Amino acid sequence: MRLLVRLLSTLLGLAVAAGGALLALEAGWAWWQPGKAPLLVPWPEWKTELAALDWTSTPVRIAAGIAVAAGILLLLLALGAGDRAVRMTDPADGISVSTSPRALARMVGMAVRAQDNVRGASVTASARRVRVRATSRLADEAQLRPRLLETVAGVLDELPLQRQPKVSVVVDSPKDHR
Repeated sequence: MRLLVRLLSTLLGLAVAAGGALLALEAGWAWWQPGKAPLLVPWPEWKTELAALDWTSTPVRIAAGIAVAAGILLLLLALGAGDRAVRMTDPADGISVSTSPRALARMVGMAVRAQDNVRGASVTASARRVRVRATSRLADEAQLRPRLLETVAGVLDELPLQRQPKVSVVVDSPKDHR
């Protein structure tokens, strides 16, 4: 979600910058050549067409509806891109402690990679869920998965998390593909 909000804010900023540059270019052209036609944008024609519209006309209402819908969409996207911090129990009144999902994933990933017969692991974490995908050449999923679940649960138990996330572990092994 954050990526979408960042992309939209970048595109909106570029559109505003392009509009400002175009306005400056047109104003400079009108100042330098006052009697000539506009440089790029046909402002006089647009002015006469817009003067014929009133606030109750259909095109104005459609444009207003689109603007309201776009505003609500942007507001919902911004609200959905809130802080993704993983909350921990407060050590004292007035003090709150949190960690990032990336830091939690690193801690779990280091513990998983330190286990025997684990060739590699990728971990994604959030406040609600920790997903581990481990690879092994020597052990199959039935042998390695319970040990990795225990390892991840041990790491999460050591942390003073407000809520324990759900854990899912998947082991990819060539032995399972036979």
